Amino acid sequence: MNNKIYPCLWFNGQAKEAADLYTSIFPNSTITSESPVVVSFELNGQKVMGLNGGPQFKPNPSISFYVVCETEAEIDHLWEHLSKDGAALIPLNKYPWSEKYGWTKDRFGITWQISLDKARTMGQKITPSMLFTEGVHGKGNEAVDFYTSVFKDASVLVRVPYDAGESNYATTGMLKFSNFTLNNQSFIIMDAGFPQNYTFNEGISLVVDCDGQEETDYYWDKLTEGGEESQCAWVKDKYGVSWQIVPRQLMQLMGDADREKGNRVMQAMLKMRKIIVADLEKAYRGTT
Repeated sequence: MNNKIYPCLWFNGQAKEAADLYTSIFPNSTITSESPVVVSFELNGQKVMGLNGGPQFKPNPSISFYVVCETEAEIDHLWEHLSKDGAALIPLNKYPWSEKYGWTKDRFGITWQISLDKARTMGQKITPSMLFTEGVHGKGNEAVDFYTSVFKDASVLVRVPYDAGESNYATTGMLKFSNFTLNNQSFIIMDAGFPQNYTFNEGISLVVDCDGQEETDYYWDKLTEGGEESQCAWVKDKYGVSWQIVPRQLMQLMGDADREKGNRVMQAMLKMRKIIVADLEKAYRGTT
């Protein structure tokens, strides 16, 4: 799967331990690279980054991962391992929207919605799901329109509103559930049906793999409209969702076998907000 957009999970020194757990319980999964700071892995062919960022940020259920299971044995297996030493947010049971469904937090703080369904329903095994709460509650419909206008190969597959009287917290017409694609990858947005005590933070961000400066500039400009810039390729959009806008040249140059060159590139990157490819290349050559 060509993951133009992939999640980055923030850990306090537990990225390798988490990657070992996830790749052991999801089929067709493997760790692809690791360092003391970053552990990259694939779950059912979908790219994920684990970042040992320290204690500053913690993941919360504002971004969870919706997993489609095709058999009861599979859903029971995942639930057993992901809920161990964690906490069930919605118990595994039968619900109007699924014959078997549960929402659990694992021991690392990552939350998973596990549902008995067919993979073709979502188009992929694991789908990032954004829950709009607190200050951005009620902006789910607007966000779906915004993201599908920014990213290429985007479309809205499903958009379900709250019915009258369905929730005391979510008003009639507010977005109950939407499944949409960005770069032909599946995403979910929901407005919360009842108050929560969390919202988006850097604990889970979305990385955009960019091909060169022009594409980096495009996504940086679009996603900072009404949002804010941060250091080292990070931005927050107007809804508070964190993104990393990363030209692939950054990883290529930092990963050079000549560690002196790679370290010069890293030091140059640490001084940047938006990544400037030409400046990385100068640092790589030692001409800055």
